[in-house]
Amino acid sequence: MTGSREQELSAAADALLNARRTGETLADLPVELQPADLVEVYFVHGLLAEAYGEIGGWKIGAPNAEATPLFAPMPKAWMAPSGSLLSGNRYRGLEAEIAFLVGEDLPPRETPYTRAEVVAAMASCHAVIEVLESGLSDPMTVTKNSMLADLQMHGGFVYGPAFPGWESVDFNTEKVTLAVDGIVRVERVGSNTSGDLVKLLPWLANEGAARLCKGQWITTGSWTGNTLASAGSVVDVAFFTVGGVTLRFA
Repeated sequence: MTGSREQELSAAADALLNARRTGETLADLPVELQPADLVEVYFVHGLLAEAYGEIGGWKIGAPNAEATPLFAPMPKAWMAPSGSLLSGNRYRGLEAEIAFLVGEDLPPRETPYTRAEVVAAMASCHAVIEVLESGLSDPMTVTKNSMLADLQMHGGFVYGPAFPGWESVDFNTEKVTLAVDGIVRVERVGSNTSGDLVKLLPWLANEGAARLCKGQWITTGSWTGNTLASAGSVVDVAFFTVGGVTLRFA
């Protein structure tokens, strides 16, 4: 990456940071600042993660079973337990997800980690709500790489209690509901778009994040699409087997 391109991508990160901080959202990144590919998207991620502090985990997902997964860092400061009150949100997008808490460090190594090794390194499995936010006015209509660069719209992570024995869960038949203010907005079965969400864990350890650390979280893609809430809304997600999680917006 040339010095001039690095400066442009740094300007893109600054623009996204400023838009989120001030609430003065962008219609899109200027054309010259838009990442040209995933290498540039992930470069912007690194700058944003540095600005937001310690990385608390990673979001990862795939639009279908054959697609290469996409990932983004999740700032630790944006994580909270079930029942939390969230403030400062503008977009208030919601995704019901399954997440894993890493129980052992998985540092880079020459030999790829096996699926069994990575699964064994997970301390627990949880129902979670990913809150979507963006420095872009309507992140669903902008240039795709602009949306991806903005931490893939990540804006918050709320986790429910651990579910023991998750290895025996058939996620292809797992049912989930997402309710806002007591009204079920989405109800689906086996709807994670990656097809096999557990396969995302070894992919992240081997191909994605440079290092997975004990205490970090990995969330594995939306089951419910993007559902919008309003200020003051109470959100409840319930997985039939894995359990539930709730939050309230100020």
